[in-house]
Amino acid sequence: MQKENGMQMGSSMTVIKDTTANPAPLGLLAFGMTTVLLNIHNAGFFGLSTMILGMGIFYGGLAQVIAGIMEWKKNNTFGTTAFTSYGFFWLSLVGLLVMPKLGWGEAPDETAMAAYLAMWGILTGVLFIGTLKLNKALQFVFGSLTVLFFLLALGDITGSEAIKHIAGYEGIICGFSAIYAGLAQVLNEVYGKTVAPIWPVK
Repeated sequence: MQKENGMQMGSSMTVIKDTTANPAPLGLLAFGMTTVLLNIHNAGFFGLSTMILGMGIFYGGLAQVIAGIMEWKKNNTFGTTAFTSYGFFWLSLVGLLVMPKLGWGEAPDETAMAAYLAMWGILTGVLFIGTLKLNKALQFVFGSLTVLFFLLALGDITGSEAIKHIAGYEGIICGFSAIYAGLAQVLNEVYGKTVAPIWPVK
């Protein structure tokens, strides 16, 4: 009991139930679909057009940032860090491609792009360690994404089109694994049972 303005006030705790939706599927789908499309380009099937740039800005970029903010509301540090970071990765990647066209600086050379991609590979590798406490679906997503970043960096630093094409195929697999992980969570929640397993760590 405490006194406030001469009156005794009873102390009590109100527990607020979290009824907000799970933002992880949005983040995973935004990442996965954009990654698949970019890496179909990297594999050599079509050029780099506004289709990829638009996906990078609005779905891979903004939707993941929104998912990261929603994960913050869920008190999920891993989800906040991952989705917000990769959302801004897509926005920064589009910036690297578009800003030189607008006269806002020189385009990065192969060495600069390799450094950029390697830094993202290091971040992803550390986040992969975090997934070892989560589930095997996310382990595959982050593990394959780590490999993808370093393959892309290697492709830029060596100038090898073969490595870039290999990275493209690997990136397609990575993107589809994220799509699977996102849709699995949606279906499992809708049906109230495991329709598509994500293999949680026990």
